[in-house]
Amino acid sequence: NLSDTLKKLKITAVDKTEDSLEGCLDCLLQALTQNNIETSEKIQASGILQLFASLLTPQSSCTAKVANIIAEVAKNEFMRTPCVDAGLISPLVQLLNSKDQEVLLQTGRALGNVCYDSHSLQSQLINMGVIPTLVTLLGVHCHNAALTEMCLVAFGNLAELESSKEQFASTNIAEELVKLFKKQVEHDKREMIFEVLAPLAENDAIKLQLVEAGLVECLLEIVQEKVDSDKEDDVAELKTASDLMVLLLLGDESMQKLFEGGKGNVFQRVLSWIPSNNHQLQLAGALAIANFARNDGNCIHMVDSGIVENLMALLDRHVEDGNVTVQHAALSALRNLAIPVVNKAKMLSAGVTETVLKFLKSEMPPVQFKLLGTLRMLIDAQAEAAEQLGKNVKLVERLVEWCEAKDHAGVMGESNRLLSALIRHSKSKDVIKAIVQSGGIKHLVTMATSEHVIMQNEALVALALIAALELGTAEKDLESAKLVQILHRLLADERSAPEIKYNSMVLTCALIGSGKRMVILTV
Repeated sequence: NLSDTLKKLKITAVDKTEDSLEGCLDCLLQALTQNNIETSEKIQASGILQLFASLLTPQSSCTAKVANIIAEVAKNEFMRTPCVDAGLISPLVQLLNSKDQEVLLQTGRALGNVCYDSHSLQSQLINMGVIPTLVTLLGVHCHNAALTEMCLVAFGNLAELESSKEQFASTNIAEELVKLFKKQVEHDKREMIFEVLAPLAENDAIKLQLVEAGLVECLLEIVQEKVDSDKEDDVAELKTASDLMVLLLLGDESMQKLFEGGKGNVFQRVLSWIPSNNHQLQLAGALAIANFARNDGNCIHMVDSGIVENLMALLDRHVEDGNVTVQHAALSALRNLAIPVVNKAKMLSAGVTETVLKFLKSEMPPVQFKLLGTLRMLIDAQAEAAEQLGKNVKLVERLVEWCEAKDHAGVMGESNRLLSALIRHSKSKDVIKAIVQSGGIKHLVTMATSEHVIMQNEALVALALIAALELGTAEKDLESAKLVQILHRLLADERSAPEIKYNSMVLTCALIGSGKRMVILTV
């Protein structure tokens, strides 16, 4: 009888007669197994939870069973707050220093269930220092499968909190996880470790620790093993491993360590993913290159080593009904590679613009956004390329269309910036005429009112060039877009940045006829 057991437990909990106590606890566990919810409700009503705190002592032989009962009742959401109110968190945390593996296991389960889905309670555990304790436990008891799993579940929950990252970074968690990972052959066990690694790898310090602990070599091995398999588990593991690889490259230090001057084994292996027939590897390879291309030195080396041709070949494979994520990733890589000045002419002569323009018909905003950014980077200070693109009627018409993509602010902004860049870098009358004929002037005028100073400047400089070089052609469009009123507003507004006022005055001078003289334009 559960009621009798609870009454007896109250008495024995005070007397602490171990044999009687153990019998009562066994009955309670059995009742929880048979009907957890009803038993939990009776435990809550009995007030027995308040006595459990005093029973959670390292010296007692019943401690593991008490922790087990707490773990079982805390499976029910309605029991978690009563467990906290009964003061069970602190004694449970203390028990994580126990040498008894069963106590550790049940204590970990109890804490995990009580704090499940509660960021505030999980933060409390972090503040109480459970992370270093659990990392130590993982190292000491790595041969105990149940304890290892308990630690991994705890890490998975705690790692989601930003406040945990610093504590994790101060431990040897990377080393322990990689060591554990190398031993695993079962998909489920690897998946559990991956679920801990992914949130941890969002922290730059931990990224570097994972790289130094040899995680990358493990990931590359998985990719090699699974690349030709069509089994669901293998496909999932390949994706997880390659995604995690890309995530590790988002840290500056970890990325440079793996780049190794462009000669590193990891960098070379990632390159080999680009021509692969596996879309996931193509995607990961292109994203990896985009991440490696985050400083000028790396970009220059990669362009000189022929990566641009590989990316162009990849894009060519995805022009017709291609994989959108691969298109986006490859364009991201090309955009980053085009940033250093010395790379622009090389990439233009390699035919990058022709490859990129094949995606003008894309209706996918992420692809449109990267396409625009790549072209804008390529024509920066490249007058001939800017003029050639600016006279491409199909491109200009598409840009004007995208300038009205109000549902996609990024695409709209990049379209405006490229329209302006075509004029600023070409300084060509033909380009201006093409933009006027396509109805692009009104968008440049609107761009001059942007909340972003850099975009305002770019628009004002482009408009000043239009006024200086081809005012007659653009006059009607400038007038209908109310350019003069906008200039008046920009000059009168005390909040306008100095460069905005300067370029507004330059444009004003051009409009009243003095713009035919050489004027220095500043952006």
